[in-house]
Amino acid sequence: MQLHIVSMDSGLVLRTPRNDEANNHKGRNNMPSILGSGEHRYRVVENWAKLPAGWSLSDVASVAVDSKDRVYVFNRGAHPMVVLDRSGNFITSWGEGLFNRAHGLHIDADDNLYCTDDGDHTVRKCSTDGKVLLTIGIPNKPAPFMSGEPFHRCTHTALSPKGEIYVSDGYGNACVHKYTPDGKLMKTWGESGTDPGQFNIVNNI
Repeated sequence: MQLHIVSMDSGLVLRTPRNDEANNHKGRNNMPSILGSGEHRYRVVENWAKLPAGWSLSDVASVAVDSKDRVYVFNRGAHPMVVLDRSGNFITSWGEGLFNRAHGLHIDADDNLYCTDDGDHTVRKCSTDGKVLLTIGIPNKPAPFMSGEPFHRCTHTALSPKGEIYVSDGYGNACVHKYTPDGKLMKTWGESGTDPGQFNIVNNI
């Protein structure tokens, strides 16, 4: 069964396929809430994430799922990366003491995680067990505000089919940066504004 996980400020929403319309009429009084419409319908599963005692998912910023259906929950709590299995069972956590403020998460075809931290102005490429493979940006050293130089509160990361890295930047900049797969800056474009080629808060890519 394919799972779709959607992050929300209050936690996680688990989406499961609901092709059998008859199920929509069973136990209506007890059925979890359904969000969305058409093909994009989401069933809220309360307490799906089974965390260790005393833990909570605080302000979930982004979520990714790897090739083994492990769910990576990038959040702004004490345990920045919480890893769950497809049933919501806790596997592990990592990133404690590493991340300042979780913002964006992208996973590539090889299960590498690109963790965008707008609090310390970096993008970190990490393995699924939390090993940092590449860091783009200088931790806790933002570029000058609206300078167009990377980074000032970068927000998200995406990859091209060739593995080139695109970073949206962000809250203290108004541009997109393109990098080689090994983290060398290739080009930057964009500036603050609302005209063509300009950005008003580059929050995602």
